Amino acid sequence: MIPTEEVSARRREIEYKLKQEELTLSFIKDSLEKSDQLTKNMVAILSSFESRLMKLENSIIPVYKQTENLQRLQENVEKTLSCLDHVISYYHVAKDTEKIIKEGPTGRLEEYLNCMDKIQKAVEYFQDNNPDSPELNRVKSLFERGKESLESEFRSLMTRHTKPVPPILILDLISGDDDMEPQEEMFLEHLPEGVLHDIIRISGWLVENGRNQDFMTVYFQIRSVQLDRSIKGLKDHFRKNSSSTGVPYSPAIQNKRKDTPTKKPLKRPVLIPGTIRKAQNLLKQYSQHGLDGKKGASNLIPMEGRDDVFDIEIDAYIHCVSAFVKLAQSEYQLLTDIVPEHHQKKTFDSLIQESLDNLIMEGDNIVSAARKAIIRHDYSAVLTIFPILKHLKQMKPEFDQVLQGTAAGTKNKLPGLITSMETTGAKALEEFADNIKNDPDKEYNMPKDGTVHELTSNAILFLQQLLDFQETAGAMLASQETSSSASSYSSEFSRRLLSTYICKVLGNLQLNLLSKSKVYEDPALSAIFLHNNYNYILKSLEKSELIQLVAVTQKTAERSYRELIEQQIQTYQRSWLKVTDYILERNLPVFQPGVKLKDKERQMIKERFKGFNDGLEELCKIQKAWAIPDVEQRDKIRRAQKTIVKETYGAFLNRYGNVPFTKNPEKYIKYQVDQVGEMIEKLFDTSA
Repeated sequence: MIPTEEVSARRREIEYKLKQEELTLSFIKDSLEKSDQLTKNMVAILSSFESRLMKLENSIIPVYKQTENLQRLQENVEKTLSCLDHVISYYHVAKDTEKIIKEGPTGRLEEYLNCMDKIQKAVEYFQDNNPDSPELNRVKSLFERGKESLESEFRSLMTRHTKPVPPILILDLISGDDDMEPQEEMFLEHLPEGVLHDIIRISGWLVENGRNQDFMTVYFQIRSVQLDRSIKGLKDHFRKNSSSTGVPYSPAIQNKRKDTPTKKPLKRPVLIPGTIRKAQNLLKQYSQHGLDGKKGASNLIPMEGRDDVFDIEIDAYIHCVSAFVKLAQSEYQLLTDIVPEHHQKKTFDSLIQESLDNLIMEGDNIVSAARKAIIRHDYSAVLTIFPILKHLKQMKPEFDQVLQGTAAGTKNKLPGLITSMETTGAKALEEFADNIKNDPDKEYNMPKDGTVHELTSNAILFLQQLLDFQETAGAMLASQETSSSASSYSSEFSRRLLSTYICKVLGNLQLNLLSKSKVYEDPALSAIFLHNNYNYILKSLEKSELIQLVAVTQKTAERSYRELIEQQIQTYQRSWLKVTDYILERNLPVFQPGVKLKDKERQMIKERFKGFNDGLEELCKIQKAWAIPDVEQRDKIRRAQKTIVKETYGAFLNRYGNVPFTKNPEKYIKYQVDQVGEMIEKLFDTSA
């Protein structure tokens, strides 16, 4: 059972909590009553505020609408005034701009172009809104006048600031390709930067607003003259300043100029050697090796003695071709900034025509001169074509790139010149070979001393020139094989054709020399003549690359010439048999020692000595005037002949020198063995 005290305590606790809850409930009721009162008060306030707002709205809305209407009216008035001002401004354009238009654009191009824009807008306005207005005619007239002034300014700027490129700069530009670093690419400043900017602005305005293309004609005419003058200036530079070596003087080699990019010292462009001058040098070089001496004449016109001016002209033409390519590239770069894109190719085509035509015409003149020279059998003239043709072929890819987009007629000019040169060159080569074969055998143009014939030296010199232009000459010959271009052939095929051609020339030369040798009545002199010419040919082949070129199709050529030379030496040696036959043992009777000689035997010995003496003296006198220019060959032939004669004469003298065949032995024994050797040592030497 729960104790009574605990129950009482528990009840008191509950009663206390109940009383507390009642107090809380009473407080909540009071709070709710206050809240209701506050709510009623707030509702009353809001109702009053709403009533006032409605009254205010009813008062403000009419005012707002009236203000909005007034603002709209004000905007309309302002717009109307603005439009009136804009329209009125068109009527003032002519007056405001007339002074500037009359004075021209010089010195204030931007201001002038702004005025032109205003005038153009005025023209457009009157055309659209008031075409009958007299103001339209006024602004139109002013616009045309302004456009003419711009065109005149364009022409004036181009004329005043377009100048030929100095020859030194052109030479630097040509030679700079291999020496310049990629970031140091040389740039030609054709026009000052400020002038170029003005020209570009004028051309842009004329294209966009002037609807006028006449300025493009002005542009290409002025630039065309400048391009042509630049190339002609380079040619004049060669004529005035070329030294005897044909290398143009250029201070750029020693000094750097302030107006060119800083770069490594430039190499002067490698010049093609003057062909005629080189022939002279080769002849001189061969002479220094012992092949000097008088040469027989030939109806081939000699290659030496030409004026160096002709070589300078050829070098100048080659440089002018390179200059044209470089300058044309530079002109196209300039043109792209000034001329609209869709007119660039046509304008460029017109710009380069005069210079290109002059180059092609000069090339045609060279070809024509070569053809005339070939008719005169002056085959050295064809050598002028080789360096030019070689250079043209090397430059053709750049030519094609520069002329890309031009008319077909323009593109075909260079290939046409190349074809013409190839045809002329091939014809000259063939005629040269035929002329070598058919050079006439005339006594008056044969060397009296049997030295190298001029036909031989000219032929060899001509062939040596081909070494510098092997590919070019091979392509010439290949171009005549079929109608196809020579460029379609491999270099090996062209090399074989050139080798075959050289072998043909050498074969024709050998046949002609054999025929010429028959002009000599003395077989020994004929042999010396053939020996000298064969030896000259062989030595010339060996000292140059001709022997390797000949070996492409004729492996045994060198051996064949050595055999021919040896044959002629043997033929010459047979001329001494009529001397040595007198003293050969087999032709003498046997004499018994101590036995007195019979008169017949004494007479035979006398005849032998006399025959030997007379023959020796005669041969030495005759052959002393003959020539063997090659010192080595001359010594070899003398040495061999001296050995044979001295041995034979020594044996004869030992046998009969002490035989009492005469009372006057000094009459018959005129020479000792050493004296005979000394006489033979003086052969082939007119100064001895």
